[in-house]
Amino acid sequence: MDVLAEATRRRKAGRPVISMAVGQPVHPAPQAALAAARAALDHGRLGYTEALGTAELKAAIADMYRARHGLDIAPERIAVTTGSSAAFNLAFLTLFDAGDHVAIARPGYPAYRNILGALGLNVLEVAAGPQSGFTLTPESLEEAQSRAGVKLKGVLLASPANPTGTVTGRAALKAVIDYCAANDIAFISDEIYHGLTFAGEEVSALELTGDAVIINSFSKYYCMTGWRIGWMVLPEMLVRPTECLAQSLYISAPEISQIAATAALTASAELDVYKQAYAQNRAFLLERLPALGFDLASPMDGAFYAYVDVSRFTNDSMAFARKMLADIDVAATPGLDFDPLEGNRTMRFSYAGSYEEMVEATDRLARWIA
Repeated sequence: MDVLAEATRRRKAGRPVISMAVGQPVHPAPQAALAAARAALDHGRLGYTEALGTAELKAAIADMYRARHGLDIAPERIAVTTGSSAAFNLAFLTLFDAGDHVAIARPGYPAYRNILGALGLNVLEVAAGPQSGFTLTPESLEEAQSRAGVKLKGVLLASPANPTGTVTGRAALKAVIDYCAANDIAFISDEIYHGLTFAGEEVSALELTGDAVIINSFSKYYCMTGWRIGWMVLPEMLVRPTECLAQSLYISAPEISQIAATAALTASAELDVYKQAYAQNRAFLLERLPALGFDLASPMDGAFYAYVDVSRFTNDSMAFARKMLADIDVAATPGLDFDPLEGNRTMRFSYAGSYEEMVEATDRLARWIA
């Protein structure tokens, strides 16, 4: 976010900044969502809704799971949240007590670590490199607990993952879910990049268990970052505790965002066109970045990120990111955000922008490196 803030300052000063630093789609919200929001504004009064979301949106999300995954999810198990960030807060507060240990992958989304720490929970970061298929496994979880001398209360796994792009397939996901069930460990599945899988097998944990907490969002596939709208699918026993917390912490997600999100769920044809644009960017960067010396540090199977090794050029990815922005007006995210131990030699490039931006940014990189 510091890199993004500096990029924004430079852009306002008239610099030709290309930002590959943040996971924000270049495309607007679907036209159906925008039309629904305009109609809601014209209608007038917007207010509080039920704490866990409108019946219309929850029913539409349930319909999506039926169409995409063949699952019959009761709308009562769905909790609409103010972005996935609120969903993580609610999940952590509902499932864990201060002092509990929760495992996340390293490298991984830094907000996991920061939210868990802010809530008084202990984070066990488990290396997710080539030896484990760039994801968590029962073996890596067992080894990490043994080394740290702790007992896990929770495991959080993202697929597709940020920053690595890892897609955890059905067998690997089932192995982790079964391990958690056998060891009385709560399992949280971060599925906010679902819909953006380009290689591998996209599976919802809901297809494998009814006991996991599922977190998803309208920010990525649905291109609605600024609308701050997400959802959870909960085991029945967690619905009421989550509702009580949500009432106190958030009252409800914004009604206009819920109205727009309900309409967005009908826009798959438009959104799949956007997905094809990301696929074009991905194909370009798969060749271009390694040719420039930025070797891939993990597969680019899903989400819209290239996580690369920059050790050929630097052992300080933060300084490298700052200099790259200062010299050529290209912003990318230093790996230290995602990996406190080895992120000094990695960076994340987002390809959620336009194809023209991908070409121009890498042309600048080529001239800069030369």
